[in-house]
Amino acid sequence: MGMDLTLFMADWGWLGAVPAENRIELLEDAAWPSETDVPYEAGHRRDDGWSRPPGPGSQWCAVYGFSTTTGAHAPHARAGAAWADLRLLVGASVREPMDTFLDGLLRNVDRTSADRWHRQVLLVCPPEVLPGKARAWERLEPRLEELRAPFAAECEGWAGRPDTFEDFVALLREWGDVTATAARRGWGLVGLP
Repeated sequence: MGMDLTLFMADWGWLGAVPAENRIELLEDAAWPSETDVPYEAGHRRDDGWSRPPGPGSQWCAVYGFSTTTGAHAPHARAGAAWADLRLLVGASVREPMDTFLDGLLRNVDRTSADRWHRQVLLVCPPEVLPGKARAWERLEPRLEELRAPFAAECEGWAGRPDTFEDFVALLREWGDVTATAARRGWGLVGLP
């Protein structure tokens, strides 16, 4: 069994008012309330994939359930590895917005410089970078088909990569929806294992 990814969209002002050493516990308590021992996602997920915790947490955070991954982190890592394999096979007009979009989401980030808040997380994407990611996605989405041939050449059939081009694109589209939603709201993203 591998690592999971629980992706939160959170009000940075509210979360930032909490001491750094308490933020992860606060997010975990919102996702898995101890009084119920049942994650709130069950039965509370909306059609757009977002769930709101019961109680006061619903005012400052939501959790996204990726329909393409069943909660596992591995598909995200595989998609990031696939992009690393094929990025030099596409032109700069696709490569640059894809890099902007994926950096810090699916692409590995430098974890050696992580502070005490970032060490136990898979990703942190502050609200100020999300509008840029949303704009990059808007430029990129109509051109996703241009990735099909490079994907077939570099990734198809390889272990540790998405099974199909369609799987790869479906996950990218979910991330596009996630970043657009968070950018519109002015909130940030936090991914916990």
